[in-house]
Order: sequence, then C-alpha cells, then structure tokens
Amino acid sequence: MSPTADWLDVAVAEARQGLAEGGIPIGAALIGPDGAVLGRGHNRRVQDGDPSTHGETAAFRNAGRQRTYRGTTMVTTLSPCWYCSGLVRQFGISRVVIGEARTFVGGHDWLAEHGVEIVLVDDPRCVTLMTDFIAAHPQLWNEDIGE
Repeated sequence: MSPTADWLDVAVAEARQGLAEGGIPIGAALIGPDGAVLGRGHNRRVQDGDPSTHGETAAFRNAGRQRTYRGTTMVTTLSPCWYCSGLVRQFGISRVVIGEARTFVGGHDWLAEHGVEIVLVDDPRCVTLMTDFIAAHPQLWNEDIGE
C-alpha cells in the first residue's frame, strides 16, 4: 500500500466518524513532510453549528501551530471548497490528495494553477459516502455547499 492510500484511510475514517455523529461525511488529515499525521478531522458544521468547521479546517486546527507548511500534504475525501482551497494557498500547503471530485468540484484546479500538487484518487469509498449522503440528505448537503 502506498503512503497516499494510508493517508486517505485516515481521512475516510474521519468522514465515517462525522457521518456517525449525524454530520456531513467529509474527512481530512494534514500530513507532515516526513509522512506523519500532524492532524486529522472531519466536517463538524452540523454537530457544532459552526459553518467554518470543514474537514480540512478541522485537520489544520488539530495539527496545531507549525513553523512552516511547506512540504505538507492535505488529504481530503472530497475536492476542497473555495474556503478550504484558500486555506491551502494561505499557508503554503504543498500538495492536496483528493478522494473524489465527482460529487463536488471545488477549487483544486485553481490550486494546481498556483503550484499546488494535486493528486485526484477517485476512491470508490469516498464517492459512495457522498452519493449516499446527498441522496439521503439533499437539503443539508445544499446548505453545506451554499446552494
């Protein structure tokens, strides 16, 4: 198994935890240059009533303060929205590994245009998590993506 697959396993576990809590199944992990998980988290917008707690922001916060983010990788189960894409650019995160971009296309093309390495995995677990959730909770999903 590749490191990318192991890292995506962490994000998928976070997404499943968020779903089990009654939230939106999007998980993420911030990985250090050495491959260690610095922080992990999941979308908690529903659970906390906080629209700013996305999977990527939760992982970023849980990683704590880092001297630099160069060489780090954000792993997320879903293409990052513009808010989370901005976080990647603001802090100079070097790479984003994306579980899937079928159900939602965020800012990953924009990130690539600005020098961020993008790895789009198209993982069936991530696709199933989102398609099942969207079918079961369309209003909650549309609220999450600002529709």
